[in-house]
Amino acid sequence: MNQIYAIGDIQGCSTQLDNLVNELPFGSKIICVGDLVNRGPDSLGTLRRLKAWQELGDCECILGNHDLHLLARDAGIRGPKSLDTLDDILRAPDRRELIDWLRKRPLALFDGFNLFIHAGVLPQWGINQVMELADEVQKALKRKNYVSFLESMYGNTPTKWSNTLKGEDRLRVIVNAFTRMRFCSSKGEMDFASKEGMGTAPKNFYPWFNVPKRKTENLRIYFGHWSTMGLVQKKNIIGLDTGCVWGGSLTAMSLDEEPQMIQTPGLVKHVAF
Repeated sequence: MNQIYAIGDIQGCSTQLDNLVNELPFGSKIICVGDLVNRGPDSLGTLRRLKAWQELGDCECILGNHDLHLLARDAGIRGPKSLDTLDDILRAPDRRELIDWLRKRPLALFDGFNLFIHAGVLPQWGINQVMELADEVQKALKRKNYVSFLESMYGNTPTKWSNTLKGEDRLRVIVNAFTRMRFCSSKGEMDFASKEGMGTAPKNFYPWFNVPKRKTENLRIYFGHWSTMGLVQKKNIIGLDTGCVWGGSLTAMSLDEEPQMIQTPGLVKHVAF
């Protein structure tokens, strides 16, 4: 049986991705936990590789905030940020095929025990609700008029989930939890101002995975997004964003009962400055 490895934030570092994949056991399959593109030197090459591998059945990819930003850039509803490295995709002859492939990627994957997300899940969400809510966003992105969803996706409010939320507010909270959240309160209120390590949590807030009585605490969760925290490997929580694009490393972790880690060096120098 082929081994499966989860891989942290690639962010357009195609050489580092190739190096890491070459270190994996032959025939391994990979699950990338989001932020596939942006800020690294080769977002186009990265996306082309992942699309080809996914179509061969060797790879699946979760959407992260940078990937959603690319969709918004493509749709013309967001301008470039100072560190963006997305123009190669937006000028590519296969731009449309790449964008259509990207917008059909999920926000979450679950295999019965392992959950794969980009940023986090709110404490009051059980696994059935996690997957149902992820599917709501995926359906919105698959629609022909998906641009209308992208137009309403941005914003920090509401900061808290409620089952009574509807429409744009509902989808925005879901997206923010899955792709942006780091800290939240025991009641599931999200904070978006603090972006440093675990010790910088605002008063009465926790790293999302440390919230007491989180409903997904009995599942193993693989996630990325939090490069300032670095590698996290504790019971049922595996954080994989080890800052490849910032000169750290690119990390893969197996799905074994005792997960095995493989790392390759990240960029020598961040090229987007």
